[in-house]
Amino acid sequence: MNRKNNRQLIKRYFTSWRILFFPVGIIFMLVLSCQQNYSPKPHAYFRIDFPEKEYQLYESAYPFTFEYPVYGTVAPDTRPTAEPGWFNVRFPKYKGVIYFTYMDIDHDFDTLIENEWGIVYKKIAQKADAVDPYDYADAEHKVYGTIYDIKGNAASSVLFFVTDSVKHFLRGSLYIEVRPNADSLAPVVNFFREDVLHLVRTVRWKDKMNNKK
Repeated sequence: MNRKNNRQLIKRYFTSWRILFFPVGIIFMLVLSCQQNYSPKPHAYFRIDFPEKEYQLYESAYPFTFEYPVYGTVAPDTRPTAEPGWFNVRFPKYKGVIYFTYMDIDHDFDTLIENEWGIVYKKIAQKADAVDPYDYADAEHKVYGTIYDIKGNAASSVLFFVTDSVKHFLRGSLYIEVRPNADSLAPVVNFFREDVLHLVRTVRWKDKMNNKK
């Protein structure tokens, strides 16, 4: 056999082994890489810069006043389904809004309370992980009510109602108008929950104020 044939045989020999072991080598490297420890990175959310807490007095033709944030805007509810006594406090920069409904009590106090219970526990709570109610009472100013913290991915995160149990009934609900995500919205909800609490604590009925004069 001449040298030329020898070189061809050697070349074919190494080529065949290379074809055989190249895929095996790739598989071996993949197995080794899969065995390495892998720690998934936690989800991160954008940082939100909130304004300083500052409040102003809301006065209107309604028979009550309260204090609301200076970074909010009060406007009538203009939705097609809106009824008399509906208005909103909006926070456009944060896609937040507090929907308000005011009603005169006309021998239907028990019905109003039952309706409120139905809204919270039969509608909102269906998509919530839990509902934590907190009773509120300001005997000096005749303001009584309940604040509901809604846990999980429900549409509304905080609901409340206040009343004097005789003439006035005011309810509100805090919405963040984006797709519900309890983890990412938690800082926003916590921030505006403080505003809801401040608002509730500063509700005053005008007729009660006038009676004191």
